[in-house]
Amino acid sequence: MPFPRRVALRSLFALAVTAATGGALGRIAGRAPQAAPYASGASDPYAFDEMYAGRRIRGLTGPEGEPVALVDGRPLHLMRCADGGWVSPLDHYESCPSPLAATRAAVDAAGSAPLSRYAAAHGPHTDPTGGNPRGVHA
Repeated sequence: MPFPRRVALRSLFALAVTAATGGALGRIAGRAPQAAPYASGASDPYAFDEMYAGRRIRGLTGPEGEPVALVDGRPLHLMRCADGGWVSPLDHYESCPSPLAATRAAVDAAGSAPLSRYAAAHGPHTDPTGGNPRGVHA
């Protein structure tokens, strides 16, 4: 089977995102938590740094004002729900009240498996139909 163009483009995109943010994420993951003020004197609303289920989870506000979550130094994609909650690709069945709760739920779902380096770039699904040509999900 030939290498699909879509997979190649996603891989190139993932490499570009990694190259563009790799240094910044490395500096974020490597620095000690700070109590310094965020933006206009308020503390960072998404900041957390703790050990949970044997994994180090960290959170902070990203450059666009969105939450950034790291599990053992690897980025975890968080998505905002219509109800105001948060989900991740690892545990997207139930909305969590905060990015911290969503990160904990993802760690619970992942167990001891490491996060993929590419999960934050394009998510775990490659075929939106789940391999079913009619797009029917059971």
